Parts: sequence; structure tokens; C-alpha cells
Amino acid sequence: MAKQRGKHDQNFDHLVEKFEEKIYGTIKGEWRLKLLQEDLQALHQNVPLDIWDAGCGLGQMALWFAKKGHRLTCNDISYKMLEKARSVFDANGAKADFFKAPAQEVAASLPQQDLVIFHAVIEWLAKPMETLEVVSARVKPGGYLSLLFFNYHSFVYRNTLRGEWHLPFVLDESQWYGKGKKLTPPHPQKPEVLVLWLKSHGFSIEQQTGIRVFHDYMSEEVVDKSDIETLMALEYKYCRESVYASMGRYVHLLARKDKGGIPRETRTPS
Repeated sequence: MAKQRGKHDQNFDHLVEKFEEKIYGTIKGEWRLKLLQEDLQALHQNVPLDIWDAGCGLGQMALWFAKKGHRLTCNDISYKMLEKARSVFDANGAKADFFKAPAQEVAASLPQQDLVIFHAVIEWLAKPMETLEVVSARVKPGGYLSLLFFNYHSFVYRNTLRGEWHLPFVLDESQWYGKGKKLTPPHPQKPEVLVLWLKSHGFSIEQQTGIRVFHDYMSEEVVDKSDIETLMALEYKYCRESVYASMGRYVHLLARKDKGGIPRETRTPS
């Protein structure tokens, strides 16, 4: 019997090739990688850091850091993705410790890190916030959490603009659970909720970036008729302005843990 989407942490063994083609092998994937690397550039240029990529996927971000001399720990529950990441590391003469295990399990024996990367994972988890608490606890005081997630608001807005049968589907939020295409995450997250959660757990937000704040709301026909360089210039102009940064298809939060490790007096959202 097939597992119901959203009830279990998602394993992408059966979708590795689709991920490579639909996400990483397109201008959308290139743009995501560009903005993430810009947000993390200062850490990338730092002295060698201890970095955990929790849910590393195909390992692009981990490799970028490893080639600079940083010490990487990488895990994923997908055997196929982890093997592809290993082969790419080997081809580039890069090193990392790889574990085929869920982040919750790896966290139990991992020392605190200078940087924890948690990219496009939380929206696929059966218990998103519980896992975020476990993962974020591995950030040392003064260290950083790089959190990328599929945006709830983008899901609402994009599907509403499509009209027709999408409207009642969006209106009744109970229908979302575990539904949608195979590459549509079952648990999109609200940026403002995660920001408040991070602040209540002793983090300050250093950067918020919207990944594709216009592109994904445009039809394929309109995109095809548009000058892509001009469109990307618009993306770049607005992606870090507060309103637009909260409307990206994905949102990236770079958060720094208070050196005292004392939670702020901020109420955790329910």
C-alpha cells in the first residue's frame, strides 16, 4: 500500500531524475542557486566552518562549501540522491561525511555546527516544526541556520490566479493535505510564522530573500514572449524587498543564533 503524501517524511528515490530535470536543470533552479549563494557568500568566504547539510539532496550547496575547504556533514533519506551527491563530490575531489538517515537521527549524535543548511526539506516532513526544533538546536551560539522553504502564500496566490476548479480547492484548506502534483510539497510554510518561531528560539533574521517573486505567477506563454534577462533583472531588483520577499515561490531565511543562546521574549506561533 502506497504511503499517503504528507503523512511521512518524503523519500525522493523514485523522483531523482525528475528533480534533476524539473528543478535543478532549469533557469528556475539556476536562479535559486544564485540567490542562495549570494545570501551565504560571507560564510562561504569565512575560515573553514563545520557545516551540516540536513537533507542534502544532490549536494549542490554542500559541494560549493566543500570546495572552499569547509567541513561538511551531509545526510538524506534518499539513497539515490545521496549516491549522486557522493559521485559529484568524488568527481570534484571534495570530501564530506555522508549518512543515509533522517535529520532527526543524525542530529542526535552531531555536535553543534557553525552553519546548518535546511533547504527545501521542512515542507516535505510529516512533523515540520518538531523537526525544525531538532535541527535548529544543532546550531552553535553565534552560528547560522540557512532555511529555505516552499511558500504557503505563493501556493495560495498562484492557484487563485489559475481560477476555475482551483478556487474552491484553495478556499478549503483541508483539501491541501497530501494533495497536488508529486513535486508540490504537502506542507507549505508561512514566512511570518517561521520568522516569529526563529526569534522565539533565540535567532535573529539576517536576510530574507524571495526566490522567483514574479516568474512563477506568469503563464508559460507570457514567459516565452518575455525577455528573460529583463525578467531576471526585475526578480533581482525586488527579491529582497520585504513585501516581495514574502511572495517568492520559495523563501530563504538566513538566521543567526544569539551567542547567549537565550530565547527571545517572543510568543511562539501556534
